[in-house]
Amino acid sequence: MRFSVILRTAARFLVPLILLFSVFLLLRGHNETGGGFIGGLVAGISFALYAIAYGTAASRESLRARPQRLMAVGLGIAVLSGLLPLFGGGTLLEGIWVKWGGLKVGTPVLFDVGVYLLVIGLTLVIVYELEEHNPGLFPQSVAPE
Repeated sequence: MRFSVILRTAARFLVPLILLFSVFLLLRGHNETGGGFIGGLVAGISFALYAIAYGTAASRESLRARPQRLMAVGLGIAVLSGLLPLFGGGTLLEGIWVKWGGLKVGTPVLFDVGVYLLVIGLTLVIVYELEEHNPGLFPQSVAPE
């Protein structure tokens, strides 16, 4: 596959913006439209864009964690947020809210963070597996600039 200078230049600027937007969607989600699922999907798509522009090896390196590990950590956080109320005499998945500084933080936010990480990992597993079973889908090494 040939490298596209336009795509690589655009990806260099778009990936950080897309990741920032995904965090916005995550943090806004428990009150309005958005949340962990859509935020994680958008973040996963940003790494997929990076893989298309620079190759899967560069995308994996920029992630700094294996997608399977992100999935495991995300699932653990989501399950923990559902079980925390049981330790305080509450019910499963009951929301617990605490004031932290000027913010009101609770288990629904923790659940969304877990889903966010899980969906990023799952999206990237799918993208990387597609490339692995179809070599040449994405470039594998960075071309000279």
